[in-house]
This record gives sequence, C-alpha cells and structure tokens, in this order.
Amino acid sequence: MLLSAAALALIPLPVRAADTDSSASAARADSGFEQQVLFTSAQEQGYSCFRIPAIVKAKDGSLLAFAEGRVDNCGDAGDIDLVLKRSTDGGRTWGPLQVINEGGGDTHGNPAPIVDLRTGRIVLASTYNTGRDDSQSCDVPCDRSPHLQYSDDNGATWSAPRDLSSSLMPPQWNSWYATGPVHGIQLQHGRHKGRLIFTLNTESYSGGRITDNHAALAYSDDGGNRWRIGAMDSYPLAADGTFRQKPSEMTLVERADGSIYVSGREQDGTDLGHRDYAISRDGGQSFAGPFRTIPDLPTPQVQGSILRLRDPARDGHSRLLFSAPADPDRRRTMMVRSSWDEARTWDGVEHGKVVTTDWSGYSDMVAISRDTVGLLYEGGAVDARDEIRFARFTEDWLGPRQAPAPTTDDRAPGARSATVLGGAAARGDGRFSGGMSFDGTDDAVRVPYRTALPLGTRDFTVSLWFRYSAASGQHPFLWMGGIGTKQPQVWLRGEPGSNRIRALMTTVNGFSTFTSASVSTDAAYNDGQWHHLALTRGGGRLSLTVDGGTAVTAPDAPGTVSRTAPFGLHLGQAVDGRSHMAGDLDEFRLYGRALTDTELRRVREFNAPLDDHHSGALVHLPLDRVRSPHD
Repeated sequence: MLLSAAALALIPLPVRAADTDSSASAARADSGFEQQVLFTSAQEQGYSCFRIPAIVKAKDGSLLAFAEGRVDNCGDAGDIDLVLKRSTDGGRTWGPLQVINEGGGDTHGNPAPIVDLRTGRIVLASTYNTGRDDSQSCDVPCDRSPHLQYSDDNGATWSAPRDLSSSLMPPQWNSWYATGPVHGIQLQHGRHKGRLIFTLNTESYSGGRITDNHAALAYSDDGGNRWRIGAMDSYPLAADGTFRQKPSEMTLVERADGSIYVSGREQDGTDLGHRDYAISRDGGQSFAGPFRTIPDLPTPQVQGSILRLRDPARDGHSRLLFSAPADPDRRRTMMVRSSWDEARTWDGVEHGKVVTTDWSGYSDMVAISRDTVGLLYEGGAVDARDEIRFARFTEDWLGPRQAPAPTTDDRAPGARSATVLGGAAARGDGRFSGGMSFDGTDDAVRVPYRTALPLGTRDFTVSLWFRYSAASGQHPFLWMGGIGTKQPQVWLRGEPGSNRIRALMTTVNGFSTFTSASVSTDAAYNDGQWHHLALTRGGGRLSLTVDGGTAVTAPDAPGTVSRTAPFGLHLGQAVDGRSHMAGDLDEFRLYGRALTDTELRRVREFNAPLDDHHSGALVHLPLDRVRSPHD
C-alpha cells in the first residue's frame, strides 16, 4: 500500500451560506470556523472509502484523528484497516496517513481512543471480525472480538494489538460486539479519579435469533493493562421481534458532580426517540437506572459525540456539546447543540449551530483549547460516506446561550405553553380569536413533548382553522411524529399544485410492518378565506372533513402512530423543517379520542371549549397571542 509522505495541506471546503448561517466567508479562520477534507479515497491510494471517525488530543497537544480505511468497498465487514493522521498545530495542518492496525483482509475497526493524562499513554480499543469479499454486513451471529493497542509517544508509533476477549467478552455476548466508536474518557474527580472508560454494545444469540441487547462500560484502573466490564443494561427481545430499548454506539462524559452521562444511538427500540441515555454514579461500575430515550432530541439513527466545553468549577458555568445530524430521518445537516445543565436538557434545533447542510453521519469532537473545538465528521455532497472532514471552530462561532423563545398558550389540561419559532405572529383577525400568521420560510409553533401526547393506537381528532392563498408548494398545517416511509406519523397539509388538502397517517405493527392511510379533498381551499378542517381516526376509518361537509374516508391503518422515531408536534412546518406553511392558523385542537359529529359541530360553529379533564383534550392552542419570555 502506497502512502503519501508529505503533510496534508489545508483543503478548504466550499461553504455555502446555509452551511454556517452566515456567508461564504465563514470558511475563513478569522470567522472562528474553518474546515478541510482529512480522509478521502481521492487523496489516499489503496482505499475505496473512509468511515468511523474518532479524535483525541495527546498529552503534548498533538491531535490524533482515527478512521477506518476500507480497502475494497464502503461495506462494514470487508478488508478494513485502522488509520491515523496527526496534527501538531491544533488541526491546521496534518501529517501523512499512518496504518496503525492492518486488517489483512479482515475487519479491524470501531476505534475508541483514550488519553491517560497521568502517563501520556494513548490506548486504542477496537473490534475485529472476519472480513468478507463483498460489501454485505457481517453474518449473524458475527464473530466479533475486542482488541487493544497503545502508544507512548503521542501516536507516532503503536504497540501490537492484544485480544481482550478473556476480560471483556463473556460467553453470552456471542453475536454483535462493538467498541465505541468514539473517544473514551478518563475520570477527573472522585475516588475513581484516573479511571479509563470506553463503551461497548453487544448482543446475545440463541435458537437462531438475537435474544438480548447489551449496553455496557469497560473500565481500567491501571492505565489500560487490565480491563473489567462495569455498568451494563440489557434488554430482551420481545415476542413480536422488537426491543423496548436498543442502545448502541454510545458516547460518554463526566458530569460536574462526578457522575457519568452515557448517550447512545437508539437503534429501533419501540420507545420514542433516536437518542437514549443512562447515568452511572459509581465511576462506571453500574447504571443508576435503565436507559431512557429522549423523544424530543431530533437525530436520525446514527452515532454521535458529546464533549465538555465549559466546567462549572473552572468557568463558573456548564456547557456540553453534542454533535450529530439534525434531520430526524436522514443523515444530513451536521449540527452542534449545547446543554447548559449537564445534559439534563439540550438546545432545540433552532438554537443549534449548523456545520453543513450536506449529507453527514458519524462524528467525534475534541477540545483543542479552552474555547476551540475540533469536529471530525463524515460528510459529502452526494453521500455521507464521501469523505471525513475536520472542522475547527471557536466558542464565539458557536454563539452564546440563546434567550428562551416566545410562546403561545395551550389550554389543554396539564399542558405547557407551545414554542413560537421564526417570527410567527398573532394577527388579530382570526376566525374566532387572534389567529397566527406563518411566513412560509421559518415560522412554526412547536408543542413541547409530554407523556400524554403520543397517540399510540388510540383514536384521535384534529380540529383547526386555516387560511392561505398559495398557488404552489406544500403547506403543512400539522405535522406530528416522524417523517419518511419508515416512521410513524400524522400530518395535514395544503397541496395547491395538486388542488387538494391531504392527510396521511403511517403506523407500525410488530418489528417492521409499516402501513399508511391517506385521504384527500378535491380542492385546495386556497382562496384566502377561513376554512375549518377536521381529521378523525375512529371506527376503523380515517376521515377528513372541510367546513363540516361530507367526509372523505379511508380504511384505518392498524398500529401505532407513536413509536421509535423522535417525537415532534409542529404547526406550520414539517418535522424536518424542510417545508413551511405560508398562511394563517387559528384554534388548533388535538383530542385523544374520536369526537362525535355533535361535538365537532359545537367546536366548529361555536368554538366550544371542550377541554376539561374528561374531554380527552391533549392540545388546545387558541393562537391568539405570542408571549415574550419576559411576559
């Protein structure tokens, strides 16, 4: 294999205005943001593809960027080497590619590096399996096993890898097995100070199928010589072939109180959300409770990374960063989001910082200095696997903590006020009350998640007033749940180009049976006048009515409308933010049951309250007022 001997020069990426929320000048270092292509097959002979980035800072300040160098194709189980590039100037320039663990026809991947700041040793955990000649995935069960190597000279040279199966692979973990892939941590506080920890995701196989999923931590108290399995959370396979939770590809951070926050990619569990988390309060030896999903943190199913930027003891306040694509369905729009309360909550996408709107996938972050961060991520204009990029940015580029967004009242029992996004504004000439105007660009209303909102398999009724005059485009009145063909969802939108209003409901039954029901009107009602719209699931039918007229119906799609996908309930935009309504809405209501014809008439004609504790009201937005955070 031929390797370049020259240092890799900085290769600026074309940065569009949408990529950085400003202008093309954001690519320059003086803006606080710069990025370059670090790994791509076009630059490195002998490789078809590079994937699975990980990055750390050595004790001498050098940055070490790891990746899988995939020789024959971009498949996950082929001939794969572990490769490395090093930078001694904070990521501005990089040295040549080093092969630090050659697959030799097999798969050597899933890098999980940790720096021992006491000794300077860098340990690198990885996972092996027998390679394939094609681009298919590893057979089930897969013969995966953990290995470890180290460097005592800041990544210049590396030891031979050794097998860790005897200490980190009990017999029941006999199928899938994965280290990281992301940097591990060294604890800095408490009685376990100095402990090294990385994450593991494994599966058990018996009787011809996967039976259990395991999320675990591996730890060492002697600098990486001896390793033990610590915290573990296991979920069995249910009779219908589903897991309630299936955490994988976990990242972790030590919190200010010494506990460890572990955040995972949620892979097809039935609870809502594509991210989950668990807490360890004893240095990684056990979890304080099972993993729980984060329903309202939008990401696709993908690995992500968490990094501490600010420490309360040192800086007087906390700031953790989370890198992952922000699209809830597809791997695109790499974003860095912040938590200001030690990962108890995360900023919404409206406050996240967009790195690129390109396709993007796995990522890892490193603290270059107190206010400068490095992000190593998969990205591409055509495919997230096109290349691995390195972005270098400052905290000034990320921006300060944003003020809370304006809100609008929700009168349903137990509800919190909804968030008003963009510049959506109360009008004063609504059908019954003020009404709210949406500009078709970035205006929306987002209802905050609470456990009562997901409809599941229940009947429901949506009632709202709309007014618009657009002649083209898609104009979402309501979007609830996920997006795409494989996510449960409910939406209502005007489609004037097709001269219709359309409603769609997608459900799932069991492991992978997705079914959709759709109903449409024979007019778009885009005449600039107020019209009432009602969508009802009940009696085995999905029904759509406009202004109390004859209902358009279709057979129900059996199953749940609330599973697996991140949960969002938006007015005026699709859940991925890629289409917006231009027009007005008034008096939005959602009920967790099918209203009778009489009840719907009372709501439509008299705006009857119908929102007490016995009504089944889940959301009632009059949309007559926008409150500032200071009201």
